[in-house]
Amino acid sequence: MKSKRNINIPEKAQWLSGTVGSGSWFFISAEKSHYCIQRFSPEGNLECDRIFTVDKSAFDIEIDYQFTFLSHCKECTIIQNEITYKFYHNED
Repeated sequence: MKSKRNINIPEKAQWLSGTVGSGSWFFISAEKSHYCIQRFSPEGNLECDRIFTVDKSAFDIEIDYQFTFLSHCKECTIIQNEITYKFYHNED
């Protein structure tokens, strides 16, 4: 079930449903040669805000995409034009 968008959640954030009625909002933005991905709780609380690198350089943030599983604060998955992109957060 999709959560109502809280005012703290960016307009372009995408809802990713969980398995038992839970889920999170995900938002991605360009950050130089990397990407900033934020995850928000259904209530609008910022759960993580980190810099990620993508495994394939063909990802284009300006073209439609969809967050999918597995996505969390260390790894996110996005599908764009039937291609799966993995985004990784490095602790260093």
